[in-house]
Amino acid sequence: VQLAESGGGLVQSGGSLRLSCAASGRAFSYGAMAWFRQAPGKEREFVAANFWSAPTENYVDFVNGRFTSTRDSAKNTVTLQMSSLKPEDTAVYYCAATDVYYSNHYAYRSVGTYTYWGQGTQVTVSS
Repeated sequence: VQLAESGGGLVQSGGSLRLSCAASGRAFSYGAMAWFRQAPGKEREFVAANFWSAPTENYVDFVNGRFTSTRDSAKNTVTLQMSSLKPEDTAVYYCAATDVYYSNHYAYRSVGTYTYWGQGTQVTVSS
C-alpha cells in the first residue's frame, strides 16, 4: 500500500488549503484513513479520521470546525479542507491508513494504530 499526499504549501493566516491523499495497492473495507501533523520539535498529533465502514468523521478539538475531512471510497482518497488557518497550524501533514476495525473510534487517534503512512506534505501559515 502506498499513500501519496498533495496540496501543501504556504498560505497567509486566515487562508485556506486543501490536502489530498490517494491510497494505491489495495482497497480498504474497514479501518480508517487519517490525517496527522507534526510541527518542529513536537510529537506527531492526530487531526482527523475518516472511517471506511461508516460515513462519519472524527476530529481533534483544536480543529474547531475549521477543517473538514471527506473520503471517496470509490477512488480510495481522502481530502482535508482547511480554512481559517493559523500560524500554529504550521506543520508537516501526514496521511495514514489502517484496515483494522476498532469499536472504540478513539483508537483511531493514536499514531500506533496506523500501518501505512505517506511521506508528508508541508503546510506553512504565515502571520
